[in-house]
Amino acid sequence: MKISFLCFDLSNNSLGRAGLLAQTLARHHEVELVGPTKQGKIWYPLQDLDLPIKSFPWKRYPAFVPTIRQMIQAIDGDVLFACKPRPTSFGIGLLKKWISGKPLIVDIDDWELGFFYRAGFWGKVGRFLNFSNPNGLPHTWLMERLVNFADGITVSNRFLQNRFSGTLLYHCRDTSVLDPDKFSKDKAKKKLGVQNKKVVMFLGTPRAHKGVDDLVDAMNKIDDPDVRLVIIGAENGLESLQGRGRMKEGQLVLLPMIPFKDLPEHLAAADVVVIPQRNTSDTVGQMPAKIFDAMAMAKPIISTRISDIPDVLGDCGYLVEPGNVQQLAETMNHVFNHPEEALRKGKKARERCIARYDIKVMEKQLLELVEKVRSKTRRR
Repeated sequence: MKISFLCFDLSNNSLGRAGLLAQTLARHHEVELVGPTKQGKIWYPLQDLDLPIKSFPWKRYPAFVPTIRQMIQAIDGDVLFACKPRPTSFGIGLLKKWISGKPLIVDIDDWELGFFYRAGFWGKVGRFLNFSNPNGLPHTWLMERLVNFADGITVSNRFLQNRFSGTLLYHCRDTSVLDPDKFSKDKAKKKLGVQNKKVVMFLGTPRAHKGVDDLVDAMNKIDDPDVRLVIIGAENGLESLQGRGRMKEGQLVLLPMIPFKDLPEHLAAADVVVIPQRNTSDTVGQMPAKIFDAMAMAKPIISTRISDIPDVLGDCGYLVEPGNVQQLAETMNHVFNHPEEALRKGKKARERCIARYDIKVMEKQLLELVEKVRSKTRRR
């Protein structure tokens, strides 16, 4: 059996979830990734993804119409798996389903409309009138209302499950690859140039809704010359980070995006991983994937009470209120002042990840779902 994974944009981080699902099922079935890409690029962390990829140029309407036809013709899986309810993934999948009769599953890992709704009134109006963008607000709004036409639905958190129903499928990780025993913290720190320092690590693109500005402000409240903030995934717009200019020289280490294969070694250098999500329309329907990376690597984790983060971490991490810079700073100091407690929490986090969020858990759920939708289609 062949499964076609439809990614709405192969050149951005949406490929992370699509690639994870595809790699998981590739252990049992033939898979392919299909989607548009801007400037012909594949998202850098997964450029070396060892799976068949069919990419198509991203264009605005009406120039994108011929590409839609080409994508539909190129999709040849027995099961369609659309990642995100976006027109260039789920929309294409619906058209292929209606033409071919093949079963379609949609995976929803973010509340897509939430990304648009963070704008003010006139910003929303402008975005709703943006009809030329294939994945613009009006088209995405329509996709959300067509979700029930899918034969199966998977979601990454309970907010999305309450909104769309479906199978709860948390981000999972291969804990045999993300294994702290395979890496030396001292060597990892030396490679990053932070040897003998206390490392606070932030993973992912540093955007406002992810609380990176709060983290920078909290760092400015820590009176310890040996603490370093390492941001991995920094590309553009870092000049806008609030409080960056007040940080002491050498206190902030900025690193670009890295290949996924290098992630465990970089994570090994962290003394604490901070994921300070804010309470916004972007984050209420989002479960940060980097929490699972940090859990697998047995890292002490500080995060916020947003979405399913408290449920996922349980008592294996530290939680603060979103946007509370003082509480965040105090919690980081607590971690550094209580290293044995932090170490125990990190070890418990890895044990919890192995039991609940290992790739084998996702594999079992996906195999059952694919067989279910195929059986349902055969009975029609």
